[in-house]
Amino acid sequence: MSEVKVLLLRGVNVSGANRLPMPEFRQMLLEQGLQQIHTHLQSGNAVYLDPGVAGVEAKITAAMKDRFGFAPPMFVMTLAEYDAILAANPYKKQGVADGTQVHIYFLESPIAASVTSGLSAHATGGEAISVTDKALYLLAPNGVGRSVLATKLEAGLTMVNTARNQTSATAIAALARTITV
Repeated sequence: MSEVKVLLLRGVNVSGANRLPMPEFRQMLLEQGLQQIHTHLQSGNAVYLDPGVAGVEAKITAAMKDRFGFAPPMFVMTLAEYDAILAANPYKKQGVADGTQVHIYFLESPIAASVTSGLSAHATGGEAISVTDKALYLLAPNGVGRSVLATKLEAGLTMVNTARNQTSATAIAALARTITV
């Protein structure tokens, strides 16, 4: 059964590390049997139609190692799963005004409540975090670059994660909706 999927890679094309040319990345995904592949920006965001390729994540990992020499952590989810994560964002309204103030951290596993409360103690200037089993939402009204809370998040999150600001996250969802099933 064909499904529209979202693929988010962690840590590609950041400060010259893990260079991943998007045209070659799209070609590699096509070679794995995926269809209607689109990428967003240069940071490892892809949407595609999966016609039911068996073991697709393992195939992508192996192909990335072979072709690019690295295989970063990846998050693959259906468009419905991705939409549910975006819908659970308690800071959507603030993100509509300025999507760079709201970040969504996609999580490999749930965060312990003790970690969340410890991180919340670093919130200043209207900052806040909220957590579900799949994501952590950060509101940083003065910008992530100036946020002590954002810095503490990077150190405090021990599970694999990758973050997108609300502007990018919603653009990825819109791009995924252009795919026809």
